Amino acid sequence: MSYSSELALQYIDGQWKPGSGSWEIIDFNPYNGEKIASITVATVAEVDQAYRAAERAQKEWAQVNPYTRRLVFERALRIVEDREHEITEIIIDELGGTRVKAGFELALTKDMFREAMHLSLRPEGRILPSPVDGKENRLYRLPVGVVGIISPFNFPLFLSLKSVAPALALGNGVVLKPHQNTPIVGGTLIARILEEAGLPPGLLNVVVTDIAEIGDALIEHPVPKVISFTGSDKVGRHVAQVAAGHFKRTVLELGGNSALIVLDDADLDYAVDAAVFSRFAHQGQVCMAANRVLVDRSVEKEFTERFVARIRGLRVGDPKDPATHIGPLINPNQADAIEAQIIQAIDGGATALLRGRTEGTLMEPSVLTGVPADAPILSTEIFGPVVLVIPFDGEDEAVRIANDTPFGLSGAVHTGDVERGVRVAQRIDTGMIHVNDGTIADEPIVAFGGEKASGVGRLNGESTIEAFTTLKWIGVQHRRSAFPF
Repeated sequence: MSYSSELALQYIDGQWKPGSGSWEIIDFNPYNGEKIASITVATVAEVDQAYRAAERAQKEWAQVNPYTRRLVFERALRIVEDREHEITEIIIDELGGTRVKAGFELALTKDMFREAMHLSLRPEGRILPSPVDGKENRLYRLPVGVVGIISPFNFPLFLSLKSVAPALALGNGVVLKPHQNTPIVGGTLIARILEEAGLPPGLLNVVVTDIAEIGDALIEHPVPKVISFTGSDKVGRHVAQVAAGHFKRTVLELGGNSALIVLDDADLDYAVDAAVFSRFAHQGQVCMAANRVLVDRSVEKEFTERFVARIRGLRVGDPKDPATHIGPLINPNQADAIEAQIIQAIDGGATALLRGRTEGTLMEPSVLTGVPADAPILSTEIFGPVVLVIPFDGEDEAVRIANDTPFGLSGAVHTGDVERGVRVAQRIDTGMIHVNDGTIADEPIVAFGGEKASGVGRLNGESTIEAFTTLKWIGVQHRRSAFPF
């Protein structure tokens, strides 16, 4: 599965071809800066071609026996399993993901293909009674038609497939636009896997392009009925506004500013383990990452000493090295932006318990405490290896601090009393939260999504069926209705 040339193309209506734009997206290895591929961008005309192809192919696909549809995902799963080593290397090269991260993403990806196999068979209709004599009400659950999907750079294979595979399994057509920093792992690699798995041409289309070329064409186009977007809250607001203006449904999986809370009766060594992974997995480029670690003041000193000591031992460097814990950020601009956040926080009064160096896209971890209550870094998503340690006095203050953010995606509570943890978790304004675990979790049948600025809607399991299908009411009168005139 060569990816430097074979996958550096658009995939439209079952054809691999270059875009017709006047410029190219250059795909770089974020660790060493080497060029992986260059892809001529797709234009508005090609976005239209992709949507029209999906629209044509979907009509026939929706009529295919769902037991037959599920075979595509069964074969796709086998392809991923057979080529896991090769896909791992692509993830490392294009994302700068470590081997641990690649393994984590591939495990989630395989679970999603397994879930897609089941989703093909899950939609159910209903027959409801009527107050009108002789009448029955049939509710049919049908595919929405075509889904437009915009995916991010951090977990591009899994987060693209999180919408792509269920949408297809439920009988829809798809147009996918991957992030321009990960066009292969998040886009054309998926097209190749599903093509080899026997997905009929036209059902999945991948357009590699940029808003500078197509504007809002991907959202405004009349064909898609649902837009699934994963990314920042800023872009998510724009997607929601444009989609609403065209009467389209949206599923928005946006950013986070999660808190991992350590109560006074927590197992501190275990809480340290959970906090280190929750903050520094994939360099902190995870929407569910624990930006803030809240610690009861009675155990703050002991916890912080162990926490910082563990972080000092994290190895930063080449993601190909199995010993590396923290690889590169996705691009130099991302590193510069996070460095600026750190400097602003320290200049504003925060104390650096650990101050990492930045060299290009490599950032050593930083640990800040004593962050002033009005510091911008407290209320924003930090998409890099920086963590804030915040002491609190008692549960009420922990809840207040955890909720003092515009986001509400994930979180965690550590305690020796599970039911106490659940009571605290219930008070946190977030879509997902875990007791005695990390903040990063995604399971195929459990509703995934956030509150507040962290998104709208849910995915996984029944939530995915709701997202990518629609209900149609067909009333059947077996007698004769009596009309008033």
